[in-house]
Amino acid sequence: MPGPGSKGKHARPKTRTASSASTSTSHSTYTIPDGFFTDIDNAGTWRLIVDVLCDYLGLPDLETRSGLKKVHANFADISKKLDTVYTAGQKKGNERLMGAIVGIWAKMSADAILRDKLFQEGLLSKMMPLIEYDSTRHMALNALSVVTHHGGVVARREIARKNPVLVKLMQTYPDDAKVLELAIVTMAHATSAVLSNEDPPDSGLLKQIQVRSVLKTTMESIRKPIASHYMIDHAFGLLTTATLHCPQDCKATPGMLTLLVACLRSANLITRCCALGGLIRYTVSESEPDRQNFDPQKLVRAVGRGFPDHLADILADYGFERGDTVLTLQSTKEYQSAMMRAAQDHDLVALGRTLATLIQRTEFSIAEGMFQAEGRGGRLETIDVGLPFTMWTDALPHCARALRARGTPADLDMADVLELKFYIIRSRIPDAVSLGQRAIERNPDLAYAYYAISMGADHQQGLRAVKKGLKCKSITPFVRYYLLWRAVEHAGDLGVTTLQSAKAGAGDEAEGIAFLMSAWEDAKTFTAEAPPDNRHMQTILNWYILLTLAIKGPELSEDLSELAAAKRKLGISEQMMNTVGFVIKRTQMRLARELILDLYPKAVKEWGDFIKHYDELDSRTEKQKPLSSTQADDDLAAWLDNMKLEDGSEEHLHPHACSHPKISMNSVALYRCSWCGNPSAVLRKCGGCGRTRYCDGQCQKKHWPEHKNDCKKASKA
Repeated sequence: MPGPGSKGKHARPKTRTASSASTSTSHSTYTIPDGFFTDIDNAGTWRLIVDVLCDYLGLPDLETRSGLKKVHANFADISKKLDTVYTAGQKKGNERLMGAIVGIWAKMSADAILRDKLFQEGLLSKMMPLIEYDSTRHMALNALSVVTHHGGVVARREIARKNPVLVKLMQTYPDDAKVLELAIVTMAHATSAVLSNEDPPDSGLLKQIQVRSVLKTTMESIRKPIASHYMIDHAFGLLTTATLHCPQDCKATPGMLTLLVACLRSANLITRCCALGGLIRYTVSESEPDRQNFDPQKLVRAVGRGFPDHLADILADYGFERGDTVLTLQSTKEYQSAMMRAAQDHDLVALGRTLATLIQRTEFSIAEGMFQAEGRGGRLETIDVGLPFTMWTDALPHCARALRARGTPADLDMADVLELKFYIIRSRIPDAVSLGQRAIERNPDLAYAYYAISMGADHQQGLRAVKKGLKCKSITPFVRYYLLWRAVEHAGDLGVTTLQSAKAGAGDEAEGIAFLMSAWEDAKTFTAEAPPDNRHMQTILNWYILLTLAIKGPELSEDLSELAAAKRKLGISEQMMNTVGFVIKRTQMRLARELILDLYPKAVKEWGDFIKHYDELDSRTEKQKPLSSTQADDDLAAWLDNMKLEDGSEEHLHPHACSHPKISMNSVALYRCSWCGNPSAVLRKCGGCGRTRYCDGQCQKKHWPEHKNDCKKASKA
């Protein structure tokens, strides 16, 4: 391997070592020794040129972390030597020498601190000219690819500004497989630094990177017979990265959206999730949040007009009294009656108990109102009824204090429910989360507290909360359906997001699969159990359809007949919402589902064979290294790709993907809590049997009555 003390694959020319070089570190100068250029010219391959340079310049082994540490310690001296040699090569027109120096710089860029220093010293301006030379083009592109892979937002964004140069290069050499592959890989890594954040990128930078031109050229290139799996894989990443902030460019790129839809038929689960994530992000700019302003009178008028016969039959089969519409109307009536009664008896304890029951019955049980009476001129005026509140929702904290004064466990639970609802109504979500956490410390079986916690938590914490809430014995149907809805959204988002960045066969892939399966199972449970007039039914059905596409992939028929029942139920849900007066929002998931189902037949027709070809290439990747790693002695690719760890193992820059036509349920089980079913990669094992896994001690304690016999048997075995 290159570097002092290493043995190259080929015999190296006799060189003068660095000890014979004339160096004056005190004056930061480096004198190139006699015979240097002769030895460089005699080196037959890129690899041997690097060997010569390492010997002459006294460089440490750049393939090890310890070697890079030595570069840190002597950076100024090493940098001056490399700059001097590069400049000398530039003056002599020695392209191969310049290329080898750039390769060494790229290798040093594996270290983030060194990379930043090199970029500050103008590394990119030294790399780009070499793309123009036939003798150094592939090497320079490979070096660019390596630098972008090792990351660094600043470095990647600077390289992204060179997208127009790379696009022009691809257009100039349309049949050069290496140029196409390395340019796409570089642009994929670099462009992601500009577009992958949720915040909109700088408009000036966005204009410079010319996304539309990049997408168009990429689409043209991957259709070529010379396109490798490695190139297509990075092209998919580039295309999906652009969907969030550049939807118009994506729409204007012929075939791009249909290709992403076709990727949902790939045998590779990670590819399917990348495509699904990209398509979901594509709809962000046109979507709207799923918020509803509840008007009881509007609901009463809508129901007064009656349900169409076919919808009435569906509700009758389910049970009218169990449906959300009837429960909401009943709760609204009871809420108003309770307030009128409180105006007479001023009994805040009784009022609080009634309100706590209603809150856990339906989503819109508590609406804003006030005590009013008809005044002069027939106009309604606010009146004082002797209660410490005027607006009805302000009754919640007052009733909570009255219940806390009673001090019984049941009253304390209801007090927590009242305050949680008050915080939610007032959009004080952090306060609701904080109170919810205190509430479950006192009573872990208070399901409504998990409901509140899930509203403000991130996806992982939210999923953990709802899974625990679903195991509560005292859970009401409304809270159960709400938690199932949140579980689907939390786990679905985590599954797609995790698998987009997962490595095939790694732990994060298994964790992502567990998230997907959890969301899919909860979606099926919700659609089977929840009322047909539940307002979240459409959201869950949208998720169910998208999750089915991601999980089943090519197992689904081309006409998606397996989704017919879900689509029928979706149509019924839309009719239900229209009947009761709820506005059907253009949510992100709805738009994504509509886009995918609309383009699916066309995608199968136009890109079906291409996806099959991609999968065939994927199945051979264990035998076929990326194109950029072939002929290593001629282009430095193998040296640039590998980093030896101190234990002697090797870290490869480009991990190979593998095909996943079916999901292993064994791997799913390994990432699920044995009590609440929460998917996670950081579950702790039972200390007795070592077989069951738990989120925490609380889940383990709750599972113990059911698990103890099996645990004792397993421990003795």
